[in-house]
Amino acid sequence: MFPKLNSSFGQNYSLVNIIHYMNYQHHRSFSRSAKPSEKKSSALPLMPMSVRHFCLIALGLFIFSFNTAAQQVSLQEILDQGKQNFPFLKSKQSEIRSAESRIKSVKTDYLPAFVVQDQYTFGTNNNVNGGFFPNEGMAFSPSGGIRPENIYKGVFGSFTTALVDWRVFNFGKLNANVAAANAELTRSQADYENELFQHQVRIVDAYLVLLINQKLVTAQERNLERALVFKQVTDAAVGSGMRPGVDSSLASAEYAKARLLLLESQRSEKAQRLRLSELSGVLQDNIQVDSMQFYSRLPVGTVSPDAFLKNPLLKLSQTQIDASAARSISIRKSSLPSVSLLAAGMARGSGVSNKDNAYRTDFGSGMNYQVYNYFFGISTRWNLTNILKVRNDYKSEQFQAERFREIYNTQKLQMDRQLRESDIQFALSMEQARLTPVQLNAARTAFLQAEARYQNGMTDLFTLAQSVNTLNRAEVDKYVANGNVWRSLLMKAAAAGDLSLFLNQLE
Repeated sequence: MFPKLNSSFGQNYSLVNIIHYMNYQHHRSFSRSAKPSEKKSSALPLMPMSVRHFCLIALGLFIFSFNTAAQQVSLQEILDQGKQNFPFLKSKQSEIRSAESRIKSVKTDYLPAFVVQDQYTFGTNNNVNGGFFPNEGMAFSPSGGIRPENIYKGVFGSFTTALVDWRVFNFGKLNANVAAANAELTRSQADYENELFQHQVRIVDAYLVLLINQKLVTAQERNLERALVFKQVTDAAVGSGMRPGVDSSLASAEYAKARLLLLESQRSEKAQRLRLSELSGVLQDNIQVDSMQFYSRLPVGTVSPDAFLKNPLLKLSQTQIDASAARSISIRKSSLPSVSLLAAGMARGSGVSNKDNAYRTDFGSGMNYQVYNYFFGISTRWNLTNILKVRNDYKSEQFQAERFREIYNTQKLQMDRQLRESDIQFALSMEQARLTPVQLNAARTAFLQAEARYQNGMTDLFTLAQSVNTLNRAEVDKYVANGNVWRSLLMKAAAAGDLSLFLNQLE
């Protein structure tokens, strides 16, 4: 769930510390390497240039930081942006609206069907008298003239009807259909809530990873400044003959390595910045995030053992079971009969006269209505052969319900495991976060000792480089361990299905 960070990155000094550190190291290295008679002439003139150089850098960084600080967004703002703008969440909202419209559509079945028809025909008129209500589908009218011989000469005719079919009693079929539609709406809402929760977890994790990557960029910038100082000091010492030439090559290699680490950390930061902006729904490469309280204190994670039962994913699985059960009832009741009240009115015209059975083949004769009728009645419809199909459909839906129940049991087992695993991960991350300051203090002490020994000619540059790498790793581990504590808490919140367990720690 969480991306693995490269722990070989380092951390960065603040701007003021860099300036003081560089000025101090530059002055001390040249004052130590120069001859006594050259200290005043070589070291002192370099200081004003160094100060001017770093003051310009400080001014530029201050202006840059001022411009970007105004664009910083908090975690809650990113969460709100993602909820409003992310396209996939919008698709889930459209699915909910579709389910709501489906309920309205199903409820229209309670209304009577009102069908109006107007038709013009051309055909023969050999038939028997009598009117009837047609069944579903097409039917030929038996109404027509009665004569001893068949006449196959066609005439035009017209027929206009208005039919009301109200299924007043359907043995619960319509109620079952509405219940199935409501269950589908509940499932769509649970699907949206689950997707929103999972998306917010992804946003929070991307936010934390970006903060860690920002710290790693800062660390590598600090590491690069150290490498540059030692490269300058070593080059000066080699130039004065106080150090062998191989030290200059080693210092250049360490400087190049520091630059590579910085470039890699910057690449990771930019990629993570794009990832976070993608989750917010608006892709941008200059998003600035607020570190808030993530690096000022450590969280407290206490979650009940059965908290995972409220996870939105389990709720979604439960609504899938309920929706399948509702569809099963709807399918089973679809085989039951329907009782309808029927009413109809009709007007009919024909090219055959109803007075003397005279045939007229012109179109106008068939358009004039000759007779009018109305009908009232009650009808019961029951498709008996459809019972076999419905029975198989019902069994199929029952197996689907069983499938969803087993999926629920699987997810329940996974959520329980994830919550217990997150407890272990959180405890381990807290222990690591408590140990990294000890590691960092020891690495700083070792670095200062190695630096002093190297300046006094008591050790080689390789040993000093090892201490620099150890310090860089310790700085990196501190930032990563601190960030991983918060990410472990996020794992607990994700398994419990309650993001407030994480967000409440920031209030």
